[in-house]
Amino acid sequence: MHPRARRLAVLAVPALAAAGAMLPAAHGAAATGTGTVTRSAAAPRPAVHEAADTAKEQTTVKKFWTVARMKAAKPLDAPGTGDRHFAAAGSAGGSTAATARSMTVSPTQISATQTSATQTSATLTAATTSAAAQPSSRTSGSSWTAGGTVAKTTGRVFFTVTAGSDAGRNASCSGTAVTSANKSVVITAGHCVKLNGAFHANWVFVPGYDQGNRPNGTWPATTLLTTPQWNSGENMNFDIAAAVVAPQGGKNLTDVVGGQGVAFNQPRGQQTYAFGYPAGAPYDGSRLVYCGGRTFDDYLSSQDQGLSCGMTGGASGGPWFVRFDTRTGSGLLNSVNSFKYNFASYWMFGPYFGPEAEAVYNTAQKTALT
Repeated sequence: MHPRARRLAVLAVPALAAAGAMLPAAHGAAATGTGTVTRSAAAPRPAVHEAADTAKEQTTVKKFWTVARMKAAKPLDAPGTGDRHFAAAGSAGGSTAATARSMTVSPTQISATQTSATQTSATLTAATTSAAAQPSSRTSGSSWTAGGTVAKTTGRVFFTVTAGSDAGRNASCSGTAVTSANKSVVITAGHCVKLNGAFHANWVFVPGYDQGNRPNGTWPATTLLTTPQWNSGENMNFDIAAAVVAPQGGKNLTDVVGGQGVAFNQPRGQQTYAFGYPAGAPYDGSRLVYCGGRTFDDYLSSQDQGLSCGMTGGASGGPWFVRFDTRTGSGLLNSVNSFKYNFASYWMFGPYFGPEAEAVYNTAQKTALT
């Protein structure tokens, strides 16, 4: 974990080649039969953790998540203080300008960027005062009302923290069902599967969650996976994870809800749509929310990309899509909601999906179901 980071679980982003839709690969890339766009690269070995890998354990986990427990589950608190916090925390609160000046970047550059971003945020916020009848290419956090694949493949993630000051607490994040060989993979953020050196317990995915309803069931994880960098040191640049979920009623996850495509090693600075279930004020975790805009490189203290987005805690792990089709609700998942800076709550940051993310995905889709 970054020594100055506060933890906060954020949103989820859908992908474009969903439901088996195949897109042409970028130059130098290869498209796989599972709807994945990638460029060849070294594949570091991810960390793998067995979760509810027996039928008895899966039944126990499903019974654990009552309506009352899901309603009471809150985004992760942010222990300590620092310049950054996970998008899972209860609010996107801010620290002082002195914190900003402590960063290794010119104060005038920060000031100019903040002014511009603030003006953009104000414009976007005005557009979110009412539910968007038509999806917008630029929004800092509107309810998604257009339906489509993204409304079924994106869901809430629930789990029990097992270590640190939040041990024993039931919490929530977001995640996305993606196309995969075993039809059972969910992509989310690293801190949504492991935090304070320990994997979470009672991990489930609820696709299409809507105001307390679970129209597509509750799917317990049999296996949790994350990058070696997140596993060993909770490195914010590699806040990436996957879960393999058990079949329900004799069917696999993407047979029921479909799946979004996934893209790796893609160009930066693309038009992006981010999704998630923010649960910190002014949101309550009951509805799917989205942000839209062009990403930019984080020049402050990470290798992540940023997006103007006002989503709060609970959106962690939600998908970032490139080549997103607002008519069908499908795209290519290319990052996830990860963290915010305390002095810039109008920005959301997500890790770059390179070979580490690809290795997590490939290992997950090859994992046998139990």
